Amino acid sequence: MPPPARCAAPTVAVFGLALLAAACSNSTGLPAPIIPNVVDSSVSLYALFGTPISSPSAYDINLRSVGRQLVRTDQTPAFDFAFNLDSSGHAVLLPTGAVGLGQASGWQLASVPFDSITLAPSGGYVFDQPLAVSAGTVAIVRSRPTNCLFGVTVSLYAKLLVVAIDPTARRIDFRIMVDQNCGYRGLAPGLPSQ
Repeated sequence: MPPPARCAAPTVAVFGLALLAAACSNSTGLPAPIIPNVVDSSVSLYALFGTPISSPSAYDINLRSVGRQLVRTDQTPAFDFAFNLDSSGHAVLLPTGAVGLGQASGWQLASVPFDSITLAPSGGYVFDQPLAVSAGTVAIVRSRPTNCLFGVTVSLYAKLLVVAIDPTARRIDFRIMVDQNCGYRGLAPGLPSQ
């Protein structure tokens, strides 16, 4: 069994500025993760168009820890992906770049089952194109940059599984797991190690 990670508070020089960050002696150099990864099995979004203004149409990965992750895009520009039905009635997830808000968030289609994904890739994300989805689609999502308490800006990562699409209600249902620990890409249940 490896020894427990010990934390230190090194001073790191960044462009002449001293940045004090509580870093652990783990392999990431990041503060120890404190928020366990948990699957949210009952998330629903409604299409951007043709649904009541009170229905959430987008997901904000950054706000998951405060319980306000479902948002309406016409009420806030802060979200990581939105849901809509295209002109042919096909379901699509839209990162910020696909709706004209800059290429901040992105997606990546997964080639393995939801439960098999334990680490989000560091690259290969699509930032400006919609992702066509159907029941059973698995994707990895990278959030727009977020400011962390220890003085760096990084993206957060999530994996999602489309459970159902109801074109009549203009709704998508999915499971999602978000790693809320700044700088970590772990997508397995519990505290991430990477």
